Amino acid sequence: MTWLQTSASLIYLISAVCYVIGVHMMRSPKTARRGNILSGIGMALAVIMIMVELIDQGKITLTGWIVLFAGLLIGIVYGVVKARKVPMTDVPQLVSLFNAVGGGAAATIGIFDYTHEALGTSLSLAFSIPVLLDIVIGGITFSGSLIATGKLSGHVSGKPISFPGDKLLNGIAVLAIIVAAVWMIGFPSAYWPLVLSLVASLVFGLLMTMPIGGADMPVVVSLLNAFTGLAVAFAGFVIDNQVLIIAGALVGAAGTILTLQMAEAMNRSVANILAGGFGGGESTGSGAGTEVPTNVKETSADDVGLQLAYAHNVMIVPGYGLAAAQAQHEVAELAKLLTDAGINVNYAIHPVAGRMPGHMNVLLADVNVPYDQMKQLDEANSMFENTDVSLVIGANDVTNPLARESGNAISGMPILDVDKSKSVVVIKRSMSTGYAGVQNPLFSEDQTSMLFDDAKKALQDIIASTKQYLD
Repeated sequence: MTWLQTSASLIYLISAVCYVIGVHMMRSPKTARRGNILSGIGMALAVIMIMVELIDQGKITLTGWIVLFAGLLIGIVYGVVKARKVPMTDVPQLVSLFNAVGGGAAATIGIFDYTHEALGTSLSLAFSIPVLLDIVIGGITFSGSLIATGKLSGHVSGKPISFPGDKLLNGIAVLAIIVAAVWMIGFPSAYWPLVLSLVASLVFGLLMTMPIGGADMPVVVSLLNAFTGLAVAFAGFVIDNQVLIIAGALVGAAGTILTLQMAEAMNRSVANILAGGFGGGESTGSGAGTEVPTNVKETSADDVGLQLAYAHNVMIVPGYGLAAAQAQHEVAELAKLLTDAGINVNYAIHPVAGRMPGHMNVLLADVNVPYDQMKQLDEANSMFENTDVSLVIGANDVTNPLARESGNAISGMPILDVDKSKSVVVIKRSMSTGYAGVQNPLFSEDQTSMLFDDAKKALQDIIASTKQYLD
């Protein structure tokens, strides 16, 4: 083993350690930023080391280096600019787009290596199987993530999309993938199984994601993130790169665990979510959850300000409506105003609130909300009985008491027990349902009052009113 090979192995080991520690640090909002930086350092070290090895081997032509640096430059510039300029409301679709890029890149590696090696040769199982899995998983991730990005951004309807024969077409796509797998493994020098596996996986990715509604997007994003990791890991097997194998395995494992946790938070199985049909945004039929709440009490910003000024414990419950209105700065200002006046303020965070895992945590961290004020589901629920005012901002399904009853779309889903608070104020544009299409009886309970307005404007008015009563 040469000194360069020894150095490369050491650098790759350091990179792997950076990934592991970085992922571990991302478990907490307090250390997530440092974990992200550490993981980035690990990746940078690996990229630099790979380029040094390429220079030493001398296998790349001048044209190859130009293409390599052009791609690297475009990727860096686009990634940095896009990540810095993206509004917090668009972070979910950006994450989904990055999933698509990762899956597509991994599949491209498999395609290139297969076409490069299959020129009249008979390939080993140790090569053809990883290539097949790389292309299939990468293709599913690429097309599925693009549909998820479209749903999250509004370019594709957030409702479940289905059509006559879609299940049959789905079955055909799966069968085509199986046929391509047998064909590629049995006759690894042929090109047609490569084309068939790629097309079938792209079609399956589309058909898998289209029937899934907007409310299930957090689970879908984390699942596709796990797929991206698996695709990258198999790409590492294809080109015999340990860094890709380790990084991909970590992302795949973390994404899988997160997917299961998100599904558990919705009291549903991953298979049930992939079956689609939930999260369409409209209520259909009759029965539990279809009756529009009556006796709804409307309130004003002045009345809300009065309640907050004389409260001892306040719980803020953020939802996607807060992100859509880009009102995170206002909610942080209101919380600081109350905290400075000696009022205890916390945030109740539901795991699936928003459009991606941890959406509310990211949104609040963006405006420097203290991490110890962010209470997760179980801790928040233990505090509601002693809460004077719960301020619900753009959250619907995650606060719906119908989840405790049977016979509706959200039955059994763990919710935030907002209705146990002494007073509940809901800021909402209208009485429309959430993505589950189920009416929320919380809105008509005795302790609940509704403030119908845009979240940003409503919070600005509440801040002005609260200041008057605190002075």
